[in-house]
Amino acid sequence: MTAGTPRARAPSRARLASAERSAPAPAERRTPLPDTDTDRRRYPVMTRTPGPHPTPGAVRPATPDDAGEITRLRSAYVLPEPLDEEWLGLCRDQLAGRLASEGDARAYVVDAPAGGLAACALGLVHPVLSGPRYPEGLAARIHVVATEPGHRRRGYARATVSALLDRLEREGATLFELHASEEAAPLYASLGFASSPSLMRMTRLAPGTGKGTA
Repeated sequence: MTAGTPRARAPSRARLASAERSAPAPAERRTPLPDTDTDRRRYPVMTRTPGPHPTPGAVRPATPDDAGEITRLRSAYVLPEPLDEEWLGLCRDQLAGRLASEGDARAYVVDAPAGGLAACALGLVHPVLSGPRYPEGLAARIHVVATEPGHRRRGYARATVSALLDRLEREGATLFELHASEEAAPLYASLGFASSPSLMRMTRLAPGTGKGTA
């Protein structure tokens, strides 16, 4: 330092603190959004349906609120004759109670993008006498498997039936029965079902009670 040159004064702590407070914050770094096929492979994008609405095409457990749609699909695509409005209402109300937590019905469904159900698989659990092949004394009848025509050939029947069988097996059922159409038989065979010539069926109705349906 040259003699006679005024000595610079160091900034006070107060002035330093004031300068730090007034300095602009560093810019936030953001990952660029993918805008090419290459970027999409590097930065996978996840989409999620907002709110409580399920994603169309996803298999989910049915709730009592699905009883009306399951009943509609059964009437339209499973029964030999569609149900009238009175029977639709009776079946809906009965199924809603059986789909409750204490009920004997289990079902898995696929939601349609435009609302309602695209597909469903419904099973009814019932007791049998225990034995080596039925240790828990539980069996299940796959009562309804139906898919809207516009949503077929997408694997929904296989997905819903597979989810239903897994659920029933976890609950202890070891015997599973269903009535298969000729068209659907290969699907059920691929899932482990086998036809049996020993099975027989009969419907007995009191006079005046109406036509029997499946």
